[in-house]
Amino acid sequence: MTVQPADGLSPAAAFPDPSHDQWQSLVEGVLRKSGKEVTGSAAEEALSTTLEDGLTTRPLYTASDESPDTGFPGFAPFTRGSRAEGNAAGGWDVRQRHARSDPARLNEALLGDLENGVTSLWLTVGGPAGVPVDGLARALDGVYLDLAPIALDAPADLDAAATELLRLYEERGVARHEARGTLGADPLGHEARTGVEADPAPAVRWAQRCDAEYPGLRAIAVDALPYHEAGGSAAQELGLSLATGVAHLRALTAAGMSVEAACGQLEFRYAATADQFLTIAKLRAARRLWARVAEASGAPAAGAQRQHAVTSPVMMTRRDPWVNMLRTTLATLGAGVGGADSVTVLPFDHALGLPDAFARRIARNTSTILMEESHLARVIDPAGGSWYVERLTDELAAAAWAFFQETERAGGLPAALRSGLVAERLAATWATRSAKLARRKEPITGVSEFPMPGERPVEREPAPDPYAGAPGGLPRVRRDEAFEGLRARSDAHLAATGSRPKVFVAALGPAAAHTARVSFAVNLFGAGGIEAVHDPVSVDAETAAGALAASGASVAVLCSSDALYAEQADAVAGALKSAGAAQVFLAGRPGEYADVDAYVFAGCDAVAVLTSVLDRMGVA
Repeated sequence: MTVQPADGLSPAAAFPDPSHDQWQSLVEGVLRKSGKEVTGSAAEEALSTTLEDGLTTRPLYTASDESPDTGFPGFAPFTRGSRAEGNAAGGWDVRQRHARSDPARLNEALLGDLENGVTSLWLTVGGPAGVPVDGLARALDGVYLDLAPIALDAPADLDAAATELLRLYEERGVARHEARGTLGADPLGHEARTGVEADPAPAVRWAQRCDAEYPGLRAIAVDALPYHEAGGSAAQELGLSLATGVAHLRALTAAGMSVEAACGQLEFRYAATADQFLTIAKLRAARRLWARVAEASGAPAAGAQRQHAVTSPVMMTRRDPWVNMLRTTLATLGAGVGGADSVTVLPFDHALGLPDAFARRIARNTSTILMEESHLARVIDPAGGSWYVERLTDELAAAAWAFFQETERAGGLPAALRSGLVAERLAATWATRSAKLARRKEPITGVSEFPMPGERPVEREPAPDPYAGAPGGLPRVRRDEAFEGLRARSDAHLAATGSRPKVFVAALGPAAAHTARVSFAVNLFGAGGIEAVHDPVSVDAETAAGALAASGASVAVLCSSDALYAEQADAVAGALKSAGAAQVFLAGRPGEYADVDAYVFAGCDAVAVLTSVLDRMGVA
């Protein structure tokens, strides 16, 4: 219904509907002023952004981009949500992750979380990183198991952990129909992480038992995080999750379960990143694709995918970790709007070790604020009808389905893992992304952009690696790893000498001429832990040598406007070289300046530049 003002005037009545061609014509004019002569669709393409998986984000979406088959929430193909009410009834399940070996300390953390907004618990049990199986009862002391669903992560001994949890249900009088959560059987995910060939038999046994005796428990976790953490794209993560789910369906139905019952034993786990729109589209596409699998398997009514979203470990940084709070907030927004049933917010200090109470508090409050103060859960499918999101969902689903089919043609996921196909595809994707990270085309705030070389490190109790000693498996990557290696070299130099490696900023002319490039250079070298010395504010051929000596640096970078470079760069660079500078950079486009060794500019390979500088300085 259109609401008209009291005087009957429609605010848009006097304005004709513009056409797409008219908009393109205006874009052409703007681009022409910036020196780009493009017309028609080329004008639109000039403002488009290329994403992974061959996807493109365009500057304008219209009704023609609306998907014809989104359906309704709670109905196939479940793009708009697995439940008709979405998260509007009570919000998403706030699932906190815990990986501590001390049962008493774990119990304290669990009770604190449950008293302050957490609604389910994700526990690592057994192995070097988890609570011992015989300590699970102590860890869950005081936890109302009929109210707080439990999700197990027991890669070392699923049978013992699941048996103990069910014993606790029985001992504490929890009726079997009241038990909620997942036993977390994940044989293929474990193989992906460790290289140990998966045995599906335990997962099948537990799925059969849960189906027969515990209707609220799911036995199997279809975990896509190993592929995300190995550098996979969103489409690869989705495609491999489908391949995992299909492999489980084959094993369960071969053991005599119906397709409907088998689907009911699966919970899918995906990574949520700070790219909130891609996260929204990924969760929507995942539901649509799994609905297609269920339909093709003869059980269309069983295609409502249960989703657990986890904020991405790959995006978490070790330097300036406080920024991770912002990243996880965006990721949680994407997960909630995308329709995830459960959301785990990793604490901001996740990359540094075991989180403290403050970090856990911020993590759980992230969901609380988004649900209670931002009201994200009060609207069913808030992204529905967004032409951009609908188009992105369609394109991502198509790319994911293609990768799923490639995996199936290779013999299914177990065969694709063992042949090296999965590792090869993920490695190629990560290599491409690493190049973008190195060139700062994908900036990392606090690391590759706006670093703080003098920051005090945040220290945490080390977190044991649950997969330490594994014979193989996929690698685990982080966006910050290349820059972290450079910063570690700087830290070692500081510890050995008492000072950071230094670069002298030789600014030419007035501040108006050099400020932009000085800021660029300070950021660039700071990303490698190299302290920029900008004193005095400006130098010339006569003062450059003395300023270099006073700075204590052996490397210099010239910063100014192109016009002043033409006038002064040769003379100042020569003076710096005569004064002993081992290397002279110029911030700006490459040119033909005597005594300038290299050029730094937007889009240059920052990792390669900083590595060469530290090598030249002798920083081991």
